[in-house]
Amino acid sequence: MFDPQTMLWLIPGLPLLAAIVTAALGPKLLKHWSHLPTIIGSAASFVVAVMLLIGLAGTQGDGPHVAASGYTWFAAGAFKVTLSLQADTLTALMLVTVTFIGTFIAVFSAGYMHGDDGYPRFFAVMSLFLFSMTGLVLADNFLVLYAFWEGVGLCSYLLVGFWFQKPSAAAAARKAFLVTRLGDAGFILGIMLLWSQFGHTFEFGPLFREAARQADNPYVTVMCLLLFCGAIGKSAQFPLHVWLPDAMEGPTPASALIHAATMVTAGVYLLARCTPLFVLSPESQLYVACTGGLTALLAALIALTQNDLKRVLAYSTISQLAYMFLGLGAGLKHESLAVFAASAAIFHLFTHAFFKALLFLAAGSVMHAMGNVIDMRRFGGLRKLMPITHWTFLCGAAALAGLIPFSGFWSKDQILEAVLHAGETHESHYRIMYLILFASGLGTAALTAFYTFRAYFRTFWGREKVPPEAGHHAHESPTVMTVPLIVLGIGSVLVGVVFEAFTHGISRFLARAIAFQPLHMPLPVHHTNWLLILGSTACAVGGIALAWYLYNEKPLLPLGIAHMIRPAYELSLNRFYFDEIYTLLVVRPLETLGQICRFFDGILDGIVDLVGLNPRLIARLLQPIQNGLVQFYALVMMVFLTAFLTIFVLWLRQ
Repeated sequence: MFDPQTMLWLIPGLPLLAAIVTAALGPKLLKHWSHLPTIIGSAASFVVAVMLLIGLAGTQGDGPHVAASGYTWFAAGAFKVTLSLQADTLTALMLVTVTFIGTFIAVFSAGYMHGDDGYPRFFAVMSLFLFSMTGLVLADNFLVLYAFWEGVGLCSYLLVGFWFQKPSAAAAARKAFLVTRLGDAGFILGIMLLWSQFGHTFEFGPLFREAARQADNPYVTVMCLLLFCGAIGKSAQFPLHVWLPDAMEGPTPASALIHAATMVTAGVYLLARCTPLFVLSPESQLYVACTGGLTALLAALIALTQNDLKRVLAYSTISQLAYMFLGLGAGLKHESLAVFAASAAIFHLFTHAFFKALLFLAAGSVMHAMGNVIDMRRFGGLRKLMPITHWTFLCGAAALAGLIPFSGFWSKDQILEAVLHAGETHESHYRIMYLILFASGLGTAALTAFYTFRAYFRTFWGREKVPPEAGHHAHESPTVMTVPLIVLGIGSVLVGVVFEAFTHGISRFLARAIAFQPLHMPLPVHHTNWLLILGSTACAVGGIALAWYLYNEKPLLPLGIAHMIRPAYELSLNRFYFDEIYTLLVVRPLETLGQICRFFDGILDGIVDLVGLNPRLIARLLQPIQNGLVQFYALVMMVFLTAFLTIFVLWLRQ
């Protein structure tokens, strides 16, 4: 129906058209039908993305891709930026994921946001979000990617602060925007350094080929770490992870979109796209892996004690993204391992999109029934009251916990296997670090299973308890909200088994991406590591069993344990006091600097105001020296020059 180049422009173009139509016609004409352009645009974009993926899958060769030429955005000498798009197998999988998840979140939103005063605005921004994310994935050079990268950041700011009348929502939006800008500053510096060192180009292909020819360039590690700064901010990794939990102030569908398919996954995609560059720097890969391992464990420890259901899911997102970075950092200079590790990270991104979107939408369904209450201490025993929400949440929880055969099990195990291989194949200091990271990953898997099912048992088991805000009509969500839950629930169960478990289809498909072609390696060979499967399954089952015992069989026991280990409990409950530390070390000093600048600005304003009190008097005083006589001007210049030279000569004699 469409030629491949037309497809590339249609995929982001359809959501952009939906955003324009909704913004223009929504408030006056579409009103409560404002969701239609978003749903139609994202669904049509998904269909085109599937057509593109099928076309690439059927193409022969190691690196099938499609390129669509565009116009020159701007040029100045050797500095030239072309607005053009390209797609390979990595791009195609990302596009299908983003548009599929986005479509069903939009369908869910039609029910969840019904009656909200900002209904058209919400869907206009959601369409713009999908446009920005698909454009980011399709960009064929770093500057176009960066432009869409900032577009994603803007849309997240608008969605997090959607209810801007609430001070907490406005503050959360500012926090998200400013914290991610810190990482983006490093990102743009990395892009400029790449341009200056590798052929004065921003295009991925030529730049990576030139980087391979200059493998001994001393700036390679610096470039990689600067690029990683952008990923740290966007994907909420330590120490810039503090914005993501507060982003829960936005509508729940917006949280699902940010956590599952857009925004936070952009950092993972960036590093996967830049695999040929990171392979040249084992030090930067180790740093990426250590950041991922530390963040995964830190977020899991915080999630153990949180009482807000959405906040538990937010910290699980930080932890799962950290798992992806742990995989991305496990390639080192072993080229086949680098491709396997990057493919495992993207596969986990793919499965995570299903079960995390499901969990957030299920949490939104609970909020919808509970009168917007999300504190797990105020409700419970909802499995009979909300059966569809209960069963779909259980599917998502099992996938997040890594329980076999749910989708999260297969992708998480691939990452752990990549880290284990990294610890087996390199020098002693690398081997020790990666074995520590592998053990940390297993421990985090057990914690993930525990805190996920802690949330599940507290929400759906025990005595039925409904808060007063829900009134007397708490019930299952309407069909428009439960259908997306069912679809995503099926995906959370099946996508790992169908697409990867026995066929390794996703890994082989991703290995043909042009991002991996400079590594010149064959398609990855897979084998079944039964010992790892048994170990990770034992961690998942152990975590679930402990959660069942503590929160279903002995619900008073956790209170006693918390009292026994009060300092550790408070540390986790208060999120290791990171917000307080940032306030003390960053916010307060900047506020003090702002007050000092304000003081001096007041002095300058006062001087200006004083001068302006009587402008006629000032004008009369200055009028004699502005008489229009060139001779007078020359005389004044000579007088001041003579005075200056006299003072200068006297100073020299001293």
